[in-house]
Amino acid sequence: MSSTWHLLMTHTTCVIVPSVNNPEELSIALDGLLLQDKKIDEIVVVGPSNDPGRLIAEKKNIRFIDDKGSKNRADACNVAIESTTSDIILFTDDDVIVPKTWAGSILKWYSREEVAGVGGPNFAPVDESTFWQKVIDVTFCSTIFTSGTNYGKVGINELEEVDQLPGVNSSYRRKVIEEAGGFDKGSIGAEDVILDYRVRMNGNKLWTDKNAIMWHRRRNISRVKKQIRNYGLVRALASNQYSELKSPMHVAVALFPLLVISSFLFFFWGIANEGLAWPEFWDIRLSTVPMGSSRIGVHTLPTLIILYNILAWYGSWKGQSPSKSKATIFFSPMVSYILHWNYGIGILNGWYRILIGNPGLQVDDKIR
Repeated sequence: MSSTWHLLMTHTTCVIVPSVNNPEELSIALDGLLLQDKKIDEIVVVGPSNDPGRLIAEKKNIRFIDDKGSKNRADACNVAIESTTSDIILFTDDDVIVPKTWAGSILKWYSREEVAGVGGPNFAPVDESTFWQKVIDVTFCSTIFTSGTNYGKVGINELEEVDQLPGVNSSYRRKVIEEAGGFDKGSIGAEDVILDYRVRMNGNKLWTDKNAIMWHRRRNISRVKKQIRNYGLVRALASNQYSELKSPMHVAVALFPLLVISSFLFFFWGIANEGLAWPEFWDIRLSTVPMGSSRIGVHTLPTLIILYNILAWYGSWKGQSPSKSKATIFFSPMVSYILHWNYGIGILNGWYRILIGNPGLQVDDKIR
């Protein structure tokens, strides 16, 4: 028997699935985990004690763990980690469709000592997504506006080192999670970012397998707005706690709402100062009209809108989402705008909390 196979045989494995009030989709996710080509030693669902997902799990002979009143994913996962003993812990969510090869694609890499954690990309399931969920997926996978995220990160090689794993498609050696102190208590939206940072600061390496795809249903627009605001909020708070997580890109997104507001104000000021009637706004004969500050104000807003759309279209076209089409790419700037606005508002809210001395990570994410 090869040493690689021996290592795989001696590793015990567990999948942790946090779930809140989502029994129908949870059932589908659990069915997929039960049908894995590579058998998982234990599947556990963690959630509120009275959650309807408890009956779903127990009917499938899957262990359900009471989350002890946790208000977010990070705290619930910590409860589940403490209640299990496996060598390798895999994480996913209750709104996924799990390919049969998922666990095998991830677990095979733990034969290598340098592998502390492995994940993979996650995409919206094409056949089950609405048009706008597909647009959201295409936007999430943009190579420009969301290049710092890991939604649709597909490398060139089968296994590539990364800084961060997506919470919905990740795995770790238990010992590296314990060395990192688990997830930060109260963290939602950046719990995976903080954990991965601490894992790497302990000298460990994280990897992504481009073939370990997880099909992850996207939320609708209204829920995405809340989700992204939380992400921005906790990212700001996490960056305050761990200065190494600060990024110029996050500062730029924080300034996005301010840029939008100032551009509109500059535009209306230019219109008023030029004394233009609305039909005359479209007269851009710069060769005959002096380019003063008011005229610049009139043209700045439409110029920025055009540039923003071009960048959004290009980034979505270059992304790896399987939902790419002419229509989803065309509408992606609308979703990009919603994401940037709400992420920026979240970061500004985080900065405000830091300013008034309330920088804790706690955010209640139980309300879907």
